[in-house]
Amino acid sequence: MMEEDQIFLADPGEFTGREIEKYREEHFVAGEFEIHGSALLGQAPSYIEWLDQLKKNADEATVDPSWVISSTFFAVRERDHRIIGMLDIRHTLNDFLREYGGHVGYGVRPSERRKGYAAKILEQGIAYSRLIGRERIMLACYSDNLPSKKTILHCGGILERTFEYEHDKTVEVYWIDTKL
Repeated sequence: MMEEDQIFLADPGEFTGREIEKYREEHFVAGEFEIHGSALLGQAPSYIEWLDQLKKNADEATVDPSWVISSTFFAVRERDHRIIGMLDIRHTLNDFLREYGGHVGYGVRPSERRKGYAAKILEQGIAYSRLIGRERIMLACYSDNLPSKKTILHCGGILERTFEYEHDKTVEVYWIDTKL
């Protein structure tokens, strides 16, 4: 990452289907079919259906009863407007998210990793969470996902607990104070 590289959050509806598909395809080529922070972009039949689902998720009147209101963004590099990652902010927690997921999901495009963007994305997520009234946010990651763990700790994460999840994976749950 160049020193001057900054990112901003953008509504996914501002991008073409081609740009979104290229982002999704890069993850698939890397063997990643779960695209972190994407509100299930990897499982969506089409980007139009995915965008429609994001709109429903953002409105209390249309969000699926098993989901929570959320805001999903692309993290975009200012100098070239390239999508470098994603951020999904859940405004509240349901039982599943309280146990396993948390308020924030984020991810970085495979070709843009190891450049410091994950911390920039999470910092934007912390700021957005503060704007919507969250004083603390919960995040979770697999204990063997060292880049995510380092990012969470860098951004003020405090480990609350660990637990075993499917396939004997250990998950770590962190909390971050958004007021710091």
